[in-house]
Amino acid sequence: MDQIFKKPEDSEIILTELMLPSHSNFSGKIHGGFILSLMDKAAFASASKFSGEYCVTASVNRVDFLNSIEVGELLTLRAQVNYVGNSSMVVGIRVESQNIRTGEVKHCNSSYFSMVAKDENGKGVKVPGLIISDKNGIRRFLRSIKHIKMRNKRKIEFSAENFEAEKYKDVLKDYNVKIEI
Repeated sequence: MDQIFKKPEDSEIILTELMLPSHSNFSGKIHGGFILSLMDKAAFASASKFSGEYCVTASVNRVDFLNSIEVGELLTLRAQVNYVGNSSMVVGIRVESQNIRTGEVKHCNSSYFSMVAKDENGKGVKVPGLIISDKNGIRRFLRSIKHIKMRNKRKIEFSAENFEAEKYKDVLKDYNVKIEI
């Protein structure tokens, strides 16, 4: 069977939702957990659209909340696949809020969700390859490769079997920690 390839645009998802008082936290701003839930929905939709399979969230890269979101603002999430492996995909998500009255748009956060395509038995399913046609696409793909390699290296370095605390005692002297081993 021939390999299928798709463009990142084939995975593009745009979700827009009005932020309601029921979405707010105690300070009256939109709750970060609600935003994360919307981001997960966007990642699922993008990866599933691209792969043609149901997808699950395997991991989430860091999420830095850059600007608070107010009740009454429109929140727009843009998601698309930036990287594909065998059954995995990295979906980039950008979140922006817009003040309806002033039209001001704020970048609230961006993140990367690692998603895995699964069959009806929960087994990983091969996903289409990715067609990259611009420098931004290459940059995003390579960024994902680097992140995956760094994550795997960190996982090995700090595994219970491989960790050597003695190697890090000098590093920790500059931090607000007291080691009593």
